[in-house]
Amino acid sequence: MARLPAAVSAGVLLVSACVRSVPAPAPPPETAAQVKARVKARIQDLEDRRSLGNGELQQFATSAPEVIGGDTIFLRSRALLALARIQDVETLDTILPALESPGAPTRDAAAFALGQLALSWESLPEATLAKLTEVLVANDATQTDEMVRARVIESLGKLATPGAVEALTARLSPSGKPWTVYEAAMALGVAARKAGPAAVASIPLEPIRALLTDTERPEWSLAGAYFLSAAKRPDSVALLRSCLAHAQPDVRALCAKGLGDVGGPGDAAALSPLLEDETPRVSAEAARTLAKLAAKCAANAPCEPLLALDGIELHAKQVAEGKAARGHALLAVAQQGLPLQGRTVLSQLRSALAQASAAALSDDAREDVAWLDCRFAAAMDRQVGGLEKVLHCGYGRVPEPRRLALGLHEVARFKGSPGGTPPSVPGAAFAVRLLNHASPVVRGAALDALAEHPVPEAKAPVRALIAGDDAVVAGLAAATAGKLRDAEALPSVEALAARVPREPDLAEAVAGALVALKGRAAEPRLREWLKHPHANVRRVAAESLTSLTGKPVRSSRVELPPDTYRPPSGAEVVFLTLRTRKGDIVIRVGVESPLTVGNLAALARKGYFRGVTFHRVVPDFVAQGGDPRGDGEGGPGHSIRCEMTHEKFVRGTVGMALSGKDTGGSQFFITHSPQPHLDGRYTAFGRVEKGMDVVDALLEGTVIDDVLVGTRAP
Repeated sequence: MARLPAAVSAGVLLVSACVRSVPAPAPPPETAAQVKARVKARIQDLEDRRSLGNGELQQFATSAPEVIGGDTIFLRSRALLALARIQDVETLDTILPALESPGAPTRDAAAFALGQLALSWESLPEATLAKLTEVLVANDATQTDEMVRARVIESLGKLATPGAVEALTARLSPSGKPWTVYEAAMALGVAARKAGPAAVASIPLEPIRALLTDTERPEWSLAGAYFLSAAKRPDSVALLRSCLAHAQPDVRALCAKGLGDVGGPGDAAALSPLLEDETPRVSAEAARTLAKLAAKCAANAPCEPLLALDGIELHAKQVAEGKAARGHALLAVAQQGLPLQGRTVLSQLRSALAQASAAALSDDAREDVAWLDCRFAAAMDRQVGGLEKVLHCGYGRVPEPRRLALGLHEVARFKGSPGGTPPSVPGAAFAVRLLNHASPVVRGAALDALAEHPVPEAKAPVRALIAGDDAVVAGLAAATAGKLRDAEALPSVEALAARVPREPDLAEAVAGALVALKGRAAEPRLREWLKHPHANVRRVAAESLTSLTGKPVRSSRVELPPDTYRPPSGAEVVFLTLRTRKGDIVIRVGVESPLTVGNLAALARKGYFRGVTFHRVVPDFVAQGGDPRGDGEGGPGHSIRCEMTHEKFVRGTVGMALSGKDTGGSQFFITHSPQPHLDGRYTAFGRVEKGMDVVDALLEGTVIDDVLVGTRAP
């Protein structure tokens, strides 16, 4: 290569040296907005990967600035929210000091995070429960900020330990602030739902009575009614009867629900007027309770609840007139079922539906009436444990797979005579034949029936399904093989177990089969699953190992691998509109769950929800949809992480359906009424802004024509 002249070469060297000696210009200092954006993005990334960043997230939670350039930015609170969603017991020592922070928002976030730890899908160690109880009880006694104290009380309800219940009971004292009595009663209801009625059996009822009769704050009656419905106290019957006439519909519904557990047939007279309540969810709750009380009637004697249910025949005509919400009372009775002596009532209701179908004013009304007919037909089949009525229900409007699946699931619920010998189930033989049905939904329902009522002739066909192409059916078949104790199915179950690392949804069914067929020999594989990145696989493994070994087993947090599906952010999305033939449901989404919203928006833009149904409707509870299979077992082929928010599950709240931690996909639900026990357990990502009357009118099988995504307010 040619050389440069010496003089030129020296000059170049001199210039180069000068260039190297000049320092690079310092980058401009970050603005408060840039710092906020950078740290929030990092926290979001760590949260979604379920990573602590080698202590980085804890550092944000303990020392991130709360004020930059005069702006309050709540970075510390955001980091605590991330820890709340990760739910790692090892972060407890990071969260506890934040409960004593000078800033109320930080203390509130810490109290919320402790409540989320209390709701861990895996059982917590006794030492952790004791520590949570000690800290929350102490903070409740000293907390001065009312917002934070309310959060502490809420978290005590989620914890539901004896110490937590004792502290909440003390808060019922009339000498305290009235609002704390309201908060404590609601939290005690949540505790009763979690720990069982025995946990609240000795709580005095006088403060609850005061809530129910508070005329200055009638909305507080909801807390008293919620507690009574959850507590299931025989000594509360008089209180429950007294609030059946309350001005608030949700209070009437809760009091009717409570009587279903502790009342008797003689309460039919008090419940009967509610069947015509102007609020459909109240009439539905009253009808369900009458169906429950009918099971308490003496055989071959007049049964007042059954006589009262004659009054809902009118609802069939109303559904045919297009008032689908009135069908919820009918649906509630069919779902609850009646004892065999109520067979005539079910038959009469079917006759009323047949007459209504002939006079129906629209195709949509005819579809609703047809489905309710099949619901009652299936309830009759459950009474005898065999498929008969569903084979010819629905006036030709309900497809065979839907009818068969419905009937099989009801046969699975057949219990025979109370206290009698194991019943002979005529439907079991039919279920064996249906294992070869073309519809995977029918095959899955047949497996459900056989899992509850195993028969030897099912072993070979069930075994064949374990190796089938449909992963849902394969998992259900494995679980059923475990119930059948079919040792010959073990090789197929083992092969399915090998797929769990790639298909986490199989874990629960396969684990049950492995435990049933291998016993302690299944331990090595289950211990491998304790290290799986998917939280629900680890939970299943821990619970199975606890059952096998008789000793508590917990998994540890595992950081998600880089290739884990990460949905796009839906930060720009403002609302989702569900279009149905009954009308539109406009959902305003929240800002605390951008990945949940982004996932649903991305699916909607691809047309994923077109033609998908609301496959599950439980009156006065939820309407659930988003499953392309239509049986509650389907999804988009990926799962997303939970984004628990501070939103309450009130009437019209929209949440993600789950089968375990971080198992969200495409299924969502809308609440008909307040459901406090769901708070913090499921991602609440939005609320119905328009169309709650449409939600009330939804019945199983209502089709979603489309979901529209809006980036501006409607």
